[in-house]
Amino acid sequence: MYKSVVKSFFTWYIGVILKKDFSRFSFNRIVFDEQRAVLLLANHHSWWDGFMIFWINRLYFRKRFHVMVTEENYVKVWFLKYLGAFPVGRQPKKMMNALEHAGQLLNDPDNLVLFFPQGKLHSNHVKEVTFEKGLINLINSSNRRFQYVFSASFVDYFEKRKPAASCYLQSWEGAEFTSLQLIKSAYNKHYENSRQEHCRTIV
Repeated sequence: MYKSVVKSFFTWYIGVILKKDFSRFSFNRIVFDEQRAVLLLANHHSWWDGFMIFWINRLYFRKRFHVMVTEENYVKVWFLKYLGAFPVGRQPKKMMNALEHAGQLLNDPDNLVLFFPQGKLHSNHVKEVTFEKGLINLINSSNRRFQYVFSASFVDYFEKRKPAASCYLQSWEGAEFTSLQLIKSAYNKHYENSRQEHCRTIV
């Protein structure tokens, strides 16, 4: 009962602060298989990133949301665990355990796992998104029957006091034993296409 109440309250609250702190928050609809789990790969440039994808999942994918967060944030931001967050430690063993757990979550078609391949925050203006090796450990811990979704998000102010946030989504089908380099290449192609589309939209 307590868990349900806390989750409901903070789900509502995330919607409130997204509307309050942004002049606009938009994302595109894509075709995806409702019968398969989703591994959502996203660039990581702000504190908002996880909340944005959480909200998109609530509105559109409607799967059980999961995301890895640092042990520090897991303890500091106490309600994250009620929204699907689980901790990853800095020690190699703890990191591997978290990656294996994320991979096993993808064996359930009702789950969506958000993963930031950069591993830490980077500027919203990078030309290429870097990929840490942990992603392959995550994939290898799953049954590989999930589907990939790429997300590239950008935030701009321009003439308004509040920023506008845009999230560009794309479904991607990789081979069963897709390499990290191939995933990185496909993601960055989407990232660059999204960046160009975003620039055309705001001009």
